[in-house]
Amino acid sequence: MKYDIIVLGSGPGGYVTAIRASQLGFKVAVIERENLGGICLNWGCIPTKALLKSAQVYEYLKHVDEYGLKAKEIDKDFDAVVKRSRNVADGMSKGVQFLMKKNKIDVIYGFGKLKGGKKVVVTDDQNKETEYSADHIVIATGARSRELPFLPIDGEKVIGYRQAMTLPKQPKKMIIVGSGAIGVEFAYFYNSMGTEVVIVEFLPNLVPLEDEEVSKQFEKSFKKSGIKVMTNSSVTKVDTSGKGVKATVKTKNGEEVIEADILLSAVGIKSNIEGIGLEDIGIVVDKDKILVNDYYQTNLPGYYAIGDVVPGPALAHVASAEGITCVEKIAGLNPEPVDYGNIPGCTYATPEIASVGLTEAQAKEKGYDIKVGKFPFSASGKASAAGTKDGFVKVIFDAKYGEWLGCHMIGAGVTDMIAEAVVARKLETTGHEVLKAIHPHPTMSEAVMEAVAAAYDEVIHL
Repeated sequence: MKYDIIVLGSGPGGYVTAIRASQLGFKVAVIERENLGGICLNWGCIPTKALLKSAQVYEYLKHVDEYGLKAKEIDKDFDAVVKRSRNVADGMSKGVQFLMKKNKIDVIYGFGKLKGGKKVVVTDDQNKETEYSADHIVIATGARSRELPFLPIDGEKVIGYRQAMTLPKQPKKMIIVGSGAIGVEFAYFYNSMGTEVVIVEFLPNLVPLEDEEVSKQFEKSFKKSGIKVMTNSSVTKVDTSGKGVKATVKTKNGEEVIEADILLSAVGIKSNIEGIGLEDIGIVVDKDKILVNDYYQTNLPGYYAIGDVVPGPALAHVASAEGITCVEKIAGLNPEPVDYGNIPGCTYATPEIASVGLTEAQAKEKGYDIKVGKFPFSASGKASAAGTKDGFVKVIFDAKYGEWLGCHMIGAGVTDMIAEAVVARKLETTGHEVLKAIHPHPTMSEAVMEAVAAAYDEVIHL
C-alpha cells in the first residue's frame, strides 16, 4: 500500500497530524500498536482528569457544611471511581475512531518499524508482517515512564502512572517519587481518597519548573491537606521483599526509611524510540531525542518526528501544534515555526497551576528591568463566593516596553484562564492594553487584570 503520508503513532501528536494532513488533501494512514488516542487519551491527560474530578467532588462533599448544606454518610467507591475514569478514556478513544473515519484516514494496527526508501513494516498481533510506503513518514511514537536503575518498576509494588490509574484496591499509604505534574496530580487524587501520601522530591521545591512563589504556595496547600512533603531528598534504595515497600530516603539530615503499600515512580518520561528502525536507516538521535529542524524534518529526507520524541516540552498541545506545522510545511504552505517561549504549562491538582513565559528569576537572569504584579484570590469576590480563596495570579512585564514576559497562576480553575496570557503574548499586547481591556465581574479571570494593575501601581482591590 502506498500513501502520501504515514504517521507512526496516534496520540495527540499523531492523530492531529493525520487529520490536518487529510484536510490538506493527502492520502493518510496511521499506525497504532495499542489504542487510538495514545497515552494522552487512554492512560494520561484525559483519564487522570476524570480521577481528579471524582476526588474534587468528594472533597466538596466532605466540606458540604461550609456551603450551608447537609449530607449524611458521605463515602467513596474506589473501584467505581477507577471505572468512571476508564469509561471516559474509552469514550474519547472512540471519538478518535470516528474522526479517523470522517477524515478517510486508514488505521493500521500493529508495531511499525521504519525501513529505508520511505517504508514501514507493520507487525500485527498475529505476527504477520505487512509493508507500507509513503512519500512522507512522521514519527509520533510518544513516551513512557522513565525508570531509574535503583527504582525498577515491577507493576505491583513499584508502579508507573499507568498502574496508578487502575490499582485493584486503594493503598493505605503511598510514596510518590518526583513532584512534576504526574507526581502531584496523583498525590492530590490519592490523598483526597484517604490514602496517606508522602512526596519525595530531589530539588528544593515541589513543581520545580514553576515560579518559586507558585511552588511555595503549592507546597503550603499540599501540607495543609495532609500530604507529607520531603524536598531536597532522594530515594536511594527500595526493598520490596516484604509485604509492602521500604524506601530508604536520603535527606539533608541523614537517611530515613519509609514504609508504604506502594511506591509510584514519577521521575519523568522516556521516549519510545527503541526498536522502530531509527539506527537501521540512520536517523540521528541525541540524548533520547530525535533531532529535527524547525519544521520537524529529520536528517533523512521524507522522515519527520514530532511530540515527545523530539526536544521541547513533552505536552499534548505541543505535539499537536508540531504535527500541524509539520504537515502544513509538507503541503507547501508557509506555517510559522512553533514558538517554544509561549507554551502554556498546566498542572491539574488542587490547587491548579498554570503558567506561560518567563518566571521572575528567569526574567532577571536575562537582564530585564521588570514590573511584577500579584493579585491574591483571597481578594476576589468570585473566589470568596466559591470557597476557593487559595492562590494568586502573578504577572511579569518588561518595564521599558511593557512586553508581557510571564504569567503564573495557582488556584481554582486557573488552567482555563492561562489562555488569556498566551493569546495576549502572541499578539504582543502590552500591560496597559490588558489593564484597559474590561474583564467581567465577578470572575476568577478578573484577577489577571488586577495583577496587571498591581504591576503598574493602579490596583483598586488591594
